[in-house]
Amino acid sequence: MKILYCASEANPFAGSGGLADVAGSLPHTLCRKGQDCRIVMPLYGTIPQDLKNQMNFITNFTVPVSWRHQYCGLFWARWNDCTYYFIDNEYYFNRNALYGFYDDAERYAFFSRAILEMLPYIDFHPDIIHANDWQTALVPVYYYLFYSKNPWYHNIKSVFTIHNIQYQGKYGWDVNTECVGIPESEQKILEMDGKLNMMKGAIQCATRVTTVSPSYAAEIKDPWYSHGLHHPLINNHYKLCGILNGIDCPSYDPATDYQLYCNYTKENMGGKGECKRALQERLNLPQSWDTPMVAMITRLVSHKGLDLVRGGLEDLLNTQKMQFVILGSGDEEYEQFFRDMQWKYPDRVRFCQGFIPELARKIYSGADIFLMPSKQEPCGLSQMIALRYGTIPVVREVGGLKDSVFDSYDNYGNGFTFKNYDIADMCNAVKRALAGIYDNEGWHQLMWRAMMSDNSWDRSAQDYINVYQDTLNWL
Repeated sequence: MKILYCASEANPFAGSGGLADVAGSLPHTLCRKGQDCRIVMPLYGTIPQDLKNQMNFITNFTVPVSWRHQYCGLFWARWNDCTYYFIDNEYYFNRNALYGFYDDAERYAFFSRAILEMLPYIDFHPDIIHANDWQTALVPVYYYLFYSKNPWYHNIKSVFTIHNIQYQGKYGWDVNTECVGIPESEQKILEMDGKLNMMKGAIQCATRVTTVSPSYAAEIKDPWYSHGLHHPLINNHYKLCGILNGIDCPSYDPATDYQLYCNYTKENMGGKGECKRALQERLNLPQSWDTPMVAMITRLVSHKGLDLVRGGLEDLLNTQKMQFVILGSGDEEYEQFFRDMQWKYPDRVRFCQGFIPELARKIYSGADIFLMPSKQEPCGLSQMIALRYGTIPVVREVGGLKDSVFDSYDNYGNGFTFKNYDIADMCNAVKRALAGIYDNEGWHQLMWRAMMSDNSWDRSAQDYINVYQDTLNWL
């Protein structure tokens, strides 16, 4: 199959979150499985120069953006076993960040239209166009309205993946006139609650809709999780399925990861103790092998469950023998809370502000327990990485956390879970994990089961291939 994977970010060229990890991993796995999968993304100014030097110019053309036409340059590069295409317009993309600009709607309307306009120039007729999140949500809309009747574009199927339904590309209707350019007769495709909603349009127009875990696919049809999109999703339920994301297992391998203090395997876990000792030393915490370390690596925002942590952390610190380490940044109220906790418990709490990739890996490998009490979590990658390093996750049963972490009460699970979004339930799950550490044999078996968990892209990629093949048979 020929698959064009459309994403606003993709590793190693540009990334700000989980989408870049997915776009930088899934297409490569598809290629290794014999599919012709190619990636298209914007040519951002933030792409490192050494990677830009590997790009080759193809051509330039103009792209309709509502009532005007804008310049578009087209480049390509080969990275590992995948071809990347880059959409170039310096006005739109030569900036100091990926998102957060006043004209994001116009930038990604241009990008979405350019993806379809570029196809004849690269002599690549995809069987499937796979769009991701609101930044490419207009691709299936534009295809349906402007390209589906063109003989060259005939019979291209589209798949749209919702990575996080909270971000939908919602704007006032003036954006349509200025940027999007949908005819008045078809505006119902994008209309929702009196506004223009790009993700709603993709749900309406795409051949299939996927999301990043089976549980999340069920949850987003519920008003509690849908951020208003439950009606379009229920109306198009026959299109919807969930496929759990994977992680780049060769990269996250404790046996070979050069950023760890000491390497180890599931057969020989001795090095994990040294990872913990060295991490405690780096963070200026007491170096105690028998003091459990609970860690978090997260954006400090409410949907990550930080209100539960804020309500329960002192109880845990006052009743349990433990250290607590958190790496992340976000809302000031949470940053201040963790600064206060570090001041109040200087020998037991460390708040590391920001995101430091090498420190993150040292925390994944050095901690004993990894806490993810999310209010919402479409998929989550951190719990999968923690499992890979033998660090036992404590998670709320929501979204991808529910699909990848299973409670060990029966001696078959790979972590500890709780169901309700409740402080006491979270604390009880953490306490169960802390108690489990002192059963040396049982904990060692739990670590082994965690490291045996299969969260590779091989499994997920095959699920996508099955969806693609099935989609080709849809009318």
